Amino acid sequence: MEYRQYWNQIHEKQDELNSLVSTYWNNFSSMGDWQYWIVFSLFVAPLILLYFTVDRKRIIEIFFFGYTVHMFWAYFDIALGRNGYLIHTYFLTPVLPIASNMTASVLPVGFLLLYQYCTNKNKNFYLYTVLLSAVFAFGFATIEQYMGFVEFRQGMTQFYLFLIDVGVAYIAYWFTKLLLKVRDKSGNRNRELNFNPFKQKAR
Repeated sequence: MEYRQYWNQIHEKQDELNSLVSTYWNNFSSMGDWQYWIVFSLFVAPLILLYFTVDRKRIIEIFFFGYTVHMFWAYFDIALGRNGYLIHTYFLTPVLPIASNMTASVLPVGFLLLYQYCTNKNKNFYLYTVLLSAVFAFGFATIEQYMGFVEFRQGMTQFYLFLIDVGVAYIAYWFTKLLLKVRDKSGNRNRELNFNPFKQKAR
């Protein structure tokens, strides 16, 4: 098969798959189905909670942490879904990534608020992350599986979700700490440039 033939067939299969997913969504996961409203609630409720609880004095730092969690988990979920390891059977819309309620809301907001709490209260972030990851993986994901919202395939288990949760949160934490160090160094450099020991205050 030639180069162009491959891509023509890929496009054809992609169109068929998109049509199949849209038909499935209309029949089983649209606004007329109760599962849709569970997914919708999981998308909206954490964002409402975030609006009322986020520390606005540190909002850029905290949102950077949450955005990092979102990005890494979104990529992991796409890879897991594409290779048939983790399947989300109900979703908001076939246009967006299937697990948007989790990767763009529940997980980022959960870990974001944990980061805010630990740094404000001087708690051990690493320990609390392990605990929250266990709640998400062994508690929340197990309930999702029982209710038919997710399927684990090809040896995928809650334990692997737990490891991914911990890894993503730790990476986001390290990235955020790196950003803060760069900011602090930049701030110190600016203060040094603006410092003039010979400048006297006006009398």
